Amino acid sequence: MAIKILELHHHAVRTGGTQDEADRTMTFYREVLGLGADDGRPQIPGIPGYWVDVGGRAQVHLMGVEGDSRFAKGPGQDPAAPHVAFGVEDIVATRAELDRMGTPYWVADGIVGPQSQQIFMHDPAGNMLELHEAGTCRCQAATRSNA
Repeated sequence: MAIKILELHHHAVRTGGTQDEADRTMTFYREVLGLGADDGRPQIPGIPGYWVDVGGRAQVHLMGVEGDSRFAKGPGQDPAAPHVAFGVEDIVATRAELDRMGTPYWVADGIVGPQSQQIFMHDPAGNMLELHEAGTCRCQAATRSNA
């Protein structure tokens, strides 16, 4: 049985490692593409950047990182590397299904908040994917908690 993906949440891209580079990239997204930043993005130590709203249904995460971030768990295991994120129905059931299928993955807990659990893996082409439980992130404006 396959994992139940509910929605596309975000695509994370690199901007370079400084706040100035993240700001310059955000200016492009705002002035050229007409997209605004989610003002509720948490401060992530060592990773300047922005979460850019796209139509209220998804985001682009601009990540100010050069090389590996402080959250990297090893080669190819950096949650701040470029990736595509999907929302799943149940993160615990998702992990159980990945284990049953023998699919390699790694977990990042609490980077963007205390309830946050993110599963990362690579597809056969080497693209990094993130899975997290729908409703536990700020990717969709309709489910966003500003508290």
